[in-house]
Amino acid sequence: MPTYEYQCASNGRVVEVRHKMDERLKNWGELCERAGLAPGKTDPRAPVEKLISAGYIGSASSANPAPSDGGCGAPACGAGGCGGGFCGLQ
Repeated sequence: MPTYEYQCASNGRVVEVRHKMDERLKNWGELCERAGLAPGKTDPRAPVEKLISAGYIGSASSANPAPSDGGCGAPACGAGGCGGGFCGLQ
């Protein structure tokens, strides 16, 4: 299943979740439920927006790529490889 990042309009948090390609989360409550998070003080009805990202590449989060491998487990550009052909998507 692909990984997606959503941002909450009310609290500004970005949360990464996995779901089917044809599914779309609409609010903070749905996002927290899928991610296993407590909604905290944010209204569960607060809208969330799916961010444009490269999706799931390897085991690292696209929001926090490992500096040595570009976040995808392959050598980063300039380090003997090109991250599996994903240069520019990190």
